[in-house]
Amino acid sequence: MRRCRRRGIAAVLSLALLASAAPGVAATRGRLLVLRADGVQLWFDVELALDAESRRVGLMWRTQLAPRHGMWFDFESALPVTMWMKNTPVPLDMFFVATDGTIAAIHAHAEPYSLDTIMAPRPVRYVLELAAGSAAAHELGVGDRALLVAGDTTGAQRIDGRSETLQ
Repeated sequence: MRRCRRRGIAAVLSLALLASAAPGVAATRGRLLVLRADGVQLWFDVELALDAESRRVGLMWRTQLAPRHGMWFDFESALPVTMWMKNTPVPLDMFFVATDGTIAAIHAHAEPYSLDTIMAPRPVRYVLELAAGSAAAHELGVGDRALLVAGDTTGAQRIDGRSETLQ
């Protein structure tokens, strides 16, 4: 009886915590390193959209996005990805990223609240969303590489299962 009561209390607390989270807020965070073609390394703090629900919600209902902060969507395999801006009040730059981390395309200044679909030009595994203007401000382009990592700029380690060394 006690064990069942403890499990019930734990379940209620878990549900309360889930219910108290703001819509669209991903619980998991990471650091993203973008290696520009000219050798410049840029770091971004990202929320991770790793499951269907967090990918569906994305950055909806956010009224602001801090500089060098965004969301990293992982679709688990290369797919013909489409995005939209439903319920998203802040304009975004969307980076469509191939399985190897290469930025395949950039859609700059996605229109807030738009229901228009924004399609990757080819199947991609990842999408990075940053505040509109980030691509231009940081001189990010197609061919640059985005690597999701754990740690800070020293001793960074990959968390996506690949063994590539970061320098």
